[in-house]
Amino acid sequence: MESTATQFVPPRRSVAVTVRDFLQYRFSRWFLLLVTACFAVIFVAPFAWTVSTSLRQPMESFSVPPQWIVLNPDWSNYVQVFERIPFFRQILNSFIVAIAVVVGQLCTASLAGYAFARLEFPGRNLLFWLVMATMMIPLQATIIPVFVIISRLGLANTLWALIIPALPTAFGTFLMRQYFLGVPKDFEEAAVIDGANQLQIFARVYLPLVTPALAVLAMLVFNGMWNDFFRPLIFINDPYLFTIPLGLNDLKGYMATGSISVVLAGVTMSLIPVVIVYIFGQRYLIEGIMMGGVKG
Repeated sequence: MESTATQFVPPRRSVAVTVRDFLQYRFSRWFLLLVTACFAVIFVAPFAWTVSTSLRQPMESFSVPPQWIVLNPDWSNYVQVFERIPFFRQILNSFIVAIAVVVGQLCTASLAGYAFARLEFPGRNLLFWLVMATMMIPLQATIIPVFVIISRLGLANTLWALIIPALPTAFGTFLMRQYFLGVPKDFEEAAVIDGANQLQIFARVYLPLVTPALAVLAMLVFNGMWNDFFRPLIFINDPYLFTIPLGLNDLKGYMATGSISVVLAGVTMSLIPVVIVYIFGQRYLIEGIMMGGVKG
């Protein structure tokens, strides 16, 4: 028996419309690739020039057009870095300061962020915004009081002078608070039913859930402390305690009369730890950026 129901047949799109959509998709895709490639060249070119110049003679450093490929590399520039400054010791100083501050800020930022996000206490919002207000104060405005306090504590010209003042972090507190606010409260309620206290909830429930945020904060802090020049310049005057930025500054020589190739050889070696940290942490960095749009 024939069915009297009419069957709906969707209208066919014309071939011209399909081809046009395909061409638009291909054009937009290639356009985005072209823009991305241009930005990649802009960001990578200075690093490529740095590595290339570190392998050339000083007289060839500013050749026009720049010689990106070195046919006869001069590795003596790297040897001179170790002869002119205690490079290994300064690398170690930078590692000590950077890692100590990373660990300290992860502890202080995670605890403060959790308190501002999950604990109820009088004046919480006011205190939080006071902490945020400190981000508007430039470092140069507070460096003299901090130097006076460090000197009276007997910590001047020590690595502790670089570590202790950097342990509190307003930015890290804000970042961790935002991530803690993005975690559903159902986990906390379940832990309370199981008899967990606030410290156990923080350490066993919330911290594992905000690992991407901790990784992002650790990478940012490590990079910032590794490249910090201003505070070591104020607090440290012993070359044996210099960090990498101060050591590289010494390579310039008096009135910047040193070899630019030797300076860039030191810069190239100083970039290696930062690149390694980024390679191992880029997965968490991307995940943290994707999770960054949380309520607050």
